[in-house]
Amino acid sequence: MQTPATVLELVERFDTHRDHYTSTNYNEAQVRREFIDPLFEALGWDVQNKKGYAQPFKEVIHEDAVRVAGVTKAPDYSFRLGGRRIFFVEAKKPARNLKEDPSPAYQLRRYAWTAKLPVSILTDFEEFIVYDTRVKPAANDKASKARTIYVSYTEYPERWPEIAALFAPEAIRKGALDKYVQSTKKNPAPQRSTTHSSPRSSNGAPTSPATSPCATAASPNASSTSPCNPPSTASSFCASAKTAASRTTPNSWPCAAAATSTPAYASSTNAPTNDTTPGSSIFTKSATDPANTTHSPPT
Repeated sequence: MQTPATVLELVERFDTHRDHYTSTNYNEAQVRREFIDPLFEALGWDVQNKKGYAQPFKEVIHEDAVRVAGVTKAPDYSFRLGGRRIFFVEAKKPARNLKEDPSPAYQLRRYAWTAKLPVSILTDFEEFIVYDTRVKPAANDKASKARTIYVSYTEYPERWPEIAALFAPEAIRKGALDKYVQSTKKNPAPQRSTTHSSPRSSNGAPTSPATSPCATAASPNASSTSPCNPPSTASSFCASAKTAASRTTPNSWPCAAAATSTPAYASSTNAPTNDTTPGSSIFTKSATDPANTTHSPPT
């Protein structure tokens, strides 16, 4: 699976003007419009409802509503299929240090825990972070608590197949994300370390890469394994697969087995029974479903 040209262009643009994007003058609304929206559109989500679906069936709800401690909160994005929530995305401006700052992580985890979603995403485009939101959040948690995936923007070119294999709508329909959730239910997967230097220094300040992550793509002698030309093979990231998988054909991509297995949500017998581990199926009840239940919000 090749990384879309749109994603490579976003990475190149962010890298070229990184000083501006990570300044306090560049706000959340701007990064959502210029980077986060097109990032998820590249995954196949109808972020702007160009299909013209009625409100209950939109794939993406902006500023969704969830009750937390008796107060209505608004996650920046609610990604849905068939009218049911799959995961939240909370956006922040790139000036925030998401890797170290516990506040944004706690905010996202409270929203998703209360809504009984098993995973959700925190991002400012510079950083893309996945949390296991079945873990009950606490106000004194570190930012790394329940964090399972961390990707810096310089890694999007080579790790795009990994992201798409979990969060593309087609992959979710085939059961990939549900399978991932099930595989980490009893033994949560450790956070995968990055293969590139973090975009943040030890004190949290943005660092300047020595070279653009996509600079080699413009060279006629570009390496076939440069960030913009990821290798054709990779180790499977699926905890349940545990085998090397080729990306040359769809059936051998990571988590491809999920497409042919029976998703956990297909059977009511797989519904979560332990309130400490909600959302064993990603297809939870929607907010408008009378039968929808939520966790008591963490204090």
